[in-house]
Amino acid sequence: MVSSKDVSKSVLKRLPGYLAYLKNMPEDSPSHISATALANALGMGEVQVRKDLALVSDGGRPKIGYLRVRLIEDIEQFLGYDNTTDAVLIGAGRLGCALLDYEGFEEYGLNILAAFDTNPAKVGVDETGKPILPLDQLSQFCEEHKVLMGIVTVPAACAQSVCDLLVENGIKAIWNFAPIHVDVPKNILLQTQNMATSLALLSVHLQAQMKTKE
Repeated sequence: MVSSKDVSKSVLKRLPGYLAYLKNMPEDSPSHISATALANALGMGEVQVRKDLALVSDGGRPKIGYLRVRLIEDIEQFLGYDNTTDAVLIGAGRLGCALLDYEGFEEYGLNILAAFDTNPAKVGVDETGKPILPLDQLSQFCEEHKVLMGIVTVPAACAQSVCDLLVENGIKAIWNFAPIHVDVPKNILLQTQNMATSLALLSVHLQAQMKTKE
């Protein structure tokens, strides 16, 4: 197996899909699963799936496949889901608060410690008991808690300045939900969750499906 630092972003984006399928298989499913079966289930190329799995697990056996429970563990360990990553969230609007309250992140090793906002009316404690703090306290908070990940849920006009602020305070990975491209130094990992792109892909797919029925 190789380090997660040595694999491409495209592989890292595919692995959670494999994991989700494996974890949601019926309880009475076979204990082993092959790369071929996984590829067929997800509509992917067998060769690609086989290569991806070989990067994260050495448990595959010819004609037998992978022990499903162990493969799940190997993928989770490779992705770091067994090691909790603390994060801060900037922008306590509707989306920000929804992410702050979402308990499902714990399953993926993500723990949002606090949210920050420039609006004094939002400062306080949310429904789950997590603090919403003034943005000017971000620097001290990141230093005290050794935070390395930031989540950006601010309006597009503020996204670049917020990302700059996160980088200045030692953040090494940014999950950006703002609908705009932002620039960060090469040593910073940036993942932009572009909902417009996802919606466009769905729309084009639906249009293509409708044309085939005409």
